[in-house]
Amino acid sequence: MFYRWLSVVHRHRASRGWRNWSSARSSASVATEHSVALPAQAQVVICGGGIMGTSVAYHLSKMGWKDIVLLEQGRLAAGSTRFCAGIVSTARHLSIEQKMADYSNKLYHQLEQETGIQTGYIRTGSIFLAQTQDRLISLKRINSRLNVIGIPSEIISLKKVAELHPLLNVHDLVGAMHVPEDAVVSSADVALALASAASQNGVQIYDRTSVLHVMVKKGEVTGVETDKGQIECQYFVNCAGQWAYELGLANEEPISIPLHACEHFYLLTRPWETPLHSSMPTVMDADGRIYIRNWQGGILSGGFEKTPKPIFTEGKNQLEIQNLQEDWDHFEPLLSSLLRRMPELETLEIVKLVNCPETFTPDMRCIMGESPLVQGYFVLAGMNSAGLSFGGGAGKYLAEWMVHGYPSESVWELDLKRFGALQSSRTFLRHRVMEVMPLLYDLKVPRWDFQTGRQLRTSPLYDRLDAQGARWMEKHGFERPKYFVPPDKDLLALEQSKTFYKPDWFDIVESEVKCCKEAVCVIDMSSFTKFEITSTGDQALEILQYLFSNDLDVPVGHIVHTGMLNEGGGYENDCSIARLNKRSFFMISPTDQQVHCWAWLKKHMPRDSDLLLEDVTWKYTALNLIGPRAVDVLSELSYAPMTPDHFPSLFCKEMSVGYANGIRVMSMTHTGEPGFMLYIPIEYALHVYNEVMSVGQKYGIRNAGYYALRSLRIEKFFAFWGQDLNTLTTPLECGRESRVKLDKGMDFIGRDALLQQRQNGVYKRLTMFILDDHDTDLDLWPWWGEPIYRNGQYAGKTTSSAYSYTLERHVCLGFVHNFSEDTGEEQVVTADFINRGEYEIDIAGHRFQAKAKLYPVTSLFTHKRRKEDVELSDLQGK
Repeated sequence: MFYRWLSVVHRHRASRGWRNWSSARSSASVATEHSVALPAQAQVVICGGGIMGTSVAYHLSKMGWKDIVLLEQGRLAAGSTRFCAGIVSTARHLSIEQKMADYSNKLYHQLEQETGIQTGYIRTGSIFLAQTQDRLISLKRINSRLNVIGIPSEIISLKKVAELHPLLNVHDLVGAMHVPEDAVVSSADVALALASAASQNGVQIYDRTSVLHVMVKKGEVTGVETDKGQIECQYFVNCAGQWAYELGLANEEPISIPLHACEHFYLLTRPWETPLHSSMPTVMDADGRIYIRNWQGGILSGGFEKTPKPIFTEGKNQLEIQNLQEDWDHFEPLLSSLLRRMPELETLEIVKLVNCPETFTPDMRCIMGESPLVQGYFVLAGMNSAGLSFGGGAGKYLAEWMVHGYPSESVWELDLKRFGALQSSRTFLRHRVMEVMPLLYDLKVPRWDFQTGRQLRTSPLYDRLDAQGARWMEKHGFERPKYFVPPDKDLLALEQSKTFYKPDWFDIVESEVKCCKEAVCVIDMSSFTKFEITSTGDQALEILQYLFSNDLDVPVGHIVHTGMLNEGGGYENDCSIARLNKRSFFMISPTDQQVHCWAWLKKHMPRDSDLLLEDVTWKYTALNLIGPRAVDVLSELSYAPMTPDHFPSLFCKEMSVGYANGIRVMSMTHTGEPGFMLYIPIEYALHVYNEVMSVGQKYGIRNAGYYALRSLRIEKFFAFWGQDLNTLTTPLECGRESRVKLDKGMDFIGRDALLQQRQNGVYKRLTMFILDDHDTDLDLWPWWGEPIYRNGQYAGKTTSSAYSYTLERHVCLGFVHNFSEDTGEEQVVTADFINRGEYEIDIAGHRFQAKAKLYPVTSLFTHKRRKEDVELSDLQGK
């Protein structure tokens, strides 16, 4: 059957072109300028007339900004937007992506009425098919999240699938999910409608105008140079799609925008003899790697093949994207999958095989936000083949970011500053996107270790740890050990173990945690971001007191846990700062904060100060010695007393360890367990590690990884930035009011917001949940993002989770909200409100009872007690 259809395909390879697919675009009336001279100045210049650029222009104009110029090097919507398959789908793994897609869907639904331009919007709904149980579990997790944010969705039977789409072969399926409010549109016409509305609101649009480079002075955007002259401006927005990478480099100060294009294929057929109804649901068959939608009574079907084809990144001579060369041999696996799913397609005639570029990013998440190097330079690009679904919401959030200084939702997972310049090598991007594109449909589990672009940043101990069985994960390009495989374990089986259930590394991590509790473990934590902040005078303390929320005027040698807050009181960073001397401070932040933290500090530091900010991440190897015998190991290596009487908690001292001098030893472990952090100049790293391991043998020392660290920190209720804390989380909402100098009469960024919040009360509260009726061996494990129910009503989501080997139960952290049952509005959350609730955690549609805690279960860690001996009263919040 396949070969008969393929022969038909070859007879029609020269059939009608793309014009028939996009003919509706001429009906849109948009004010474009051809011969009129460009304005000499504007507040904002947007580069790119596709769905992203027009969405940003639309939303900025809606928010009251009028002095906006949008430039397009070809014709509006003639780039990758023109080739978009037109599917608007809200079923996404990330909460922020779900919200963006939901907003886009609602926006496109009303756009035709607002502008009078037909956008082809049809609410078809989507059916997501599952050929495996793992895929069905993944869909159940997404379904649970969609329901709690108000997007209708349900897991359906195969009989229901056949009723919704009679042409589908359902015999190899195990289940499916139906999202009835998903839609299809004409993407080019949506972009033209957005442009038309923006134009009516005062935005000036010029097509056939190329941006040559962005002018920068003293780290700020001052204008753009085009092939038709210069425009002075305060803000520049790079919405150049696959050209965004190249345009970012075409500045006086190059900006790294890590994305790369691959070829993307889909075919178009003629209508059925009885044309498909326009509201026929879109089909997503991720296990078959294909999607299918109605197109003019026939079908449009494409997919994401296992062997993608990266394409050019230079495009100065390509004003508009043209249909790339057909490659039927490459498309054949997807075609076979399509015919298995819809056998009756054999009777249809194919109009065209479309081959168009799609841009992908190193982590499968889009890129938005302000450049860390140039103020006023914003980016919205790298949509990973979801540009239409995200376009409305992404444009809204970026416009909010520009107008208000921050978006209405936390978008850290999409922020340009999550990347560094090191992730922008063309070779790295080319290899990584070849892995990313297949993963869009391959990936089921929430966490994934990329296989390409690895060993980019390594500790000096990498080879030594690797030889001892380290299994690695990557964070911000840095290799970090997950756990260490004993010699008798099957390495390959562990690496391939991707499951929603109890993982194969369970026993390994248990032994590492046990060693941390009873003896001493070493974890290489060199990836943590490290800054030194110094001044020649007393300015360092004065400025840092304003930039940080806790009091840093402490005696030399003391360590302060503090937040770096924004004007709303939310965490821009959560860090530890050691005072090295009167004028010098050592700052330790999360790994992925390296670019973001640097940019935020530079932006807020006075320009006329003598403050010196130096990134010393690469200068120090960091070893975390966790456990009760850590004090014995260090005492023996340093010939100095390390007991709490001589070396109190949260204290920092430079000392010798073994033969090495100048080791910064800190009495903290980031876990709540006893022990020390050693910050070692890299030239001494191997020596100190060898000495620690040699002396530690008599104390039962072993290596450990980040999975053990996660278990230890979550069971001690230690919240981490980027997972539990973000820019919309305040210290008062996560029990950290003691880390804020609110009553010391000192001003700092975010103080007014926190004072107001303390007076009004908090509307969410970070809470620890201990799963009560969860079978670790048989039940699905929690990851993050699971809905939390209080007294049967949705109350929030988990932010992180881990199995506690001490409690012998799963522990989740998450925020509890108080939604009014009548209006749905948020109300104040008190400790009493938390403690009076009965809680459940929803894992893929199954709710597990959980006990809530507002404080660490410290009494359970003083001596070992078995799970069945733990009284429920111990788990109740105070």
